[in-house]
Amino acid sequence: MKPNNLNLKQEVAIPLLTLLFVSGVGAVLVGLRVLWTRDWNYCFLIWNLFLAWMPLVFAVGVSRRYRKGERLGFAIYSLAALWLLFFPNAPYIFTDLIHLTTWFKHRYWTDMSLILLFAFTGFLLGFMSLYLMQRVVADRFGGTMSWLFIMVTAGLGGFGIYLGRVRRWNSWDVVVDPMGIVRDMAHWVTHPMANRTWIGFTALFATFLFLGYLMLYALTHLQPAQQREVTN
Repeated sequence: MKPNNLNLKQEVAIPLLTLLFVSGVGAVLVGLRVLWTRDWNYCFLIWNLFLAWMPLVFAVGVSRRYRKGERLGFAIYSLAALWLLFFPNAPYIFTDLIHLTTWFKHRYWTDMSLILLFAFTGFLLGFMSLYLMQRVVADRFGGTMSWLFIMVTAGLGGFGIYLGRVRRWNSWDVVVDPMGIVRDMAHWVTHPMANRTWIGFTALFATFLFLGYLMLYALTHLQPAQQREVTN
């Protein structure tokens, strides 16, 4: 099946601009919080959101090359690997809710709203990147394989979030400390039941990612009433 000829730039322009706008507003709100509290701790949200943008950048690269008719070779597979490596960073921001504390009751709801703004933005960035990747898989291998791809990605994403939040590994550690990851993974493979937390954590986040994607995917297929009448 040949790639479709839709203009990718036109197709993703509005979502990209919207996400850029929301990301900018979030950064401004973090800046205002720093000015208000003299506390720089929440600046990590800006860094985490930057990491959440990375899978979308790689997914756009894969989609653009594929639509140009480029064969599935080293360039596309490399971008796809980088996309998968950074994908867990998008929904990971939801785990930053752990930083909320009732110690500062007068800031609790403000901080929760701020974290949720970044978390939902990250989740939508992840959704958009996953949507673009699914379309490539569906066009190349068919619809059934594309949904199998979604389920596998959700599982790997849940495990990736576990590695980030619980094991404290980052995506760039694949380059910075590869042997450390290998040792940790080797210990996990040889003693998978030593700490069973990873099973429930991974399963719950994988379910969350899959169902969240499923709901957003359904919303993207809403049709205006007039369009439905024409279709019927």
